[in-house]
Amino acid sequence: MFAHRMIEANGVRLHIAEHGTGPLVVLLHGFPESWHSWRHQFEPLAAAGFRVVAPDQRGYGRSDRPDAVDAYTILHLVGDVVALIRALGEERAYVVGHDWGAPVAWHTALLRPDMVLGVAGLSVPPPFRGKQPPLVTAQERFGGRFYWNYFNRPGVADAEFAADTRTTLRKIFYWASGEAPVTAEDRQPLVDPERGWLTTLPDPEVLPAWFGEDDLDVLTEGFSPGFTGALNWYRNLDRNWELTAPWHHAVVTPPALYVYGDRDLVPAFPGTPELIAALPDLMPNLRGAPVRLPGCGHWTQQERPDEVNTALIDFLTTCPRPA
Repeated sequence: MFAHRMIEANGVRLHIAEHGTGPLVVLLHGFPESWHSWRHQFEPLAAAGFRVVAPDQRGYGRSDRPDAVDAYTILHLVGDVVALIRALGEERAYVVGHDWGAPVAWHTALLRPDMVLGVAGLSVPPPFRGKQPPLVTAQERFGGRFYWNYFNRPGVADAEFAADTRTTLRKIFYWASGEAPVTAEDRQPLVDPERGWLTTLPDPEVLPAWFGEDDLDVLTEGFSPGFTGALNWYRNLDRNWELTAPWHHAVVTPPALYVYGDRDLVPAFPGTPELIAALPDLMPNLRGAPVRLPGCGHWTQQERPDEVNTALIDFLTTCPRPA
């Protein structure tokens, strides 16, 4: 159904899946995912008249995995999107992101509003830069047990996750889903640095209906080289805070949409519910109130594809069209 190819962009080779013709929509996945997380969006968006492209972002899947940790800053990631749009023969595009892909989408709109016709984020709300580096904040609030801090221990999470890739992904996907039998508030991702993270996560006997064994197969294959490239995104959180100082107090100006699940752990992070409530006042071109999906966990576009597709198509068709 989808065409696959490699694209040279911003000094790396990115694997992309693409489908449809029309104005370009770039779909950016999160952690620990790949282009495949958008499998339910290709056909509906293409049928609505869009050209849909989902890359494996740098460090993931079949795309390049630079060795240097500082090759994964937000400026590199936005640079990949900008270069990808150009390499696809376009000057402007709609950019949609989920999880880590959402900050990349929001920052693309923040740093290059001239190239973004509309921006949508799933799970992670727009970037409003805090008063101090995020790892410092997490260290102070959670005594170093927040998963961001754990991921920043060189080689530790890399080894834990790669010991049994399929089990790692199965546990993470179930734990963060709407099917997990705990509230989002109970799922603050705190890690015992000595025991690791996976020992505390439930291992389901049966996968959720929206995430089958075939989907797990695809994801497992994508992480067969390991998790280090993906984890390096987290290892730049404080560096990103420093690099984005010129945009402190800046806001995303292109038309925007925010969608989240009410059982997602990310919107339950400390301070995030208040941010979401304030978005209509903070975002000058937010189209409507944030879309809240009852019973939906973290994997928004996979758990609730019909609702997400409707929200995206309604949003994209009201945004400016490319000249």
